[in-house]
Amino acid sequence: MKSQLKTLMQSTAIAAALLAAGVAAAEGSASIGAATFNPQGELVLPEGFREWVFIGAPLTPHGLNNGKAGFPEYHHVYVNPDAFAVYQRTGEFPDGTVIAKELVLLQKGDFKDGSKKAPSGRGYFAGEFQGMDVMVKDSKRFKDTNAWGFFNFGHHAPPYLKSAKAAPAESCAGCHSANAGKDMVFKTYYPVLR
Repeated sequence: MKSQLKTLMQSTAIAAALLAAGVAAAEGSASIGAATFNPQGELVLPEGFREWVFIGAPLTPHGLNNGKAGFPEYHHVYVNPDAFAVYQRTGEFPDGTVIAKELVLLQKGDFKDGSKKAPSGRGYFAGEFQGMDVMVKDSKRFKDTNAWGFFNFGHHAPPYLKSAKAAPAESCAGCHSANAGKDMVFKTYYPVLR
């Protein structure tokens, strides 16, 4: 009986060690992520991103910014599930994280500020899809932009571009670096990331 118990305990310890090693390996960039690059080094438009973890939909409409909002659309933001699982455990996005931001126009408003009446009350409501931006964390590929690459697949109705080059550092990465804080993600605007 003692020998069977000892064997069971050893087997359990080995299984736990293998599981821990598997989790650690799964957190490496080789196994996390949805980023695919073509032979020209362009990011291929992620497939199925609307099925990923939805982290939020910030909105800065023209009506609240004197008609001059830099980004007047809803930003429907998604992160690949395997990276989000690591983020939940560690508070950090691992290499291989892909964050997709789909721009969505507002429905035509009834009021000067762009809002409209609806059965639920006066507010802003999502209209049509209008563009796609993606950020990818890869500390080797994007070391000059704090480990993140930024890609624009077009600011227009779908279909979006099939692939995109990394944006210059002074565009998206510059703003994220100056304003988003650690890890280049505007976490303050997404309750699931706080």
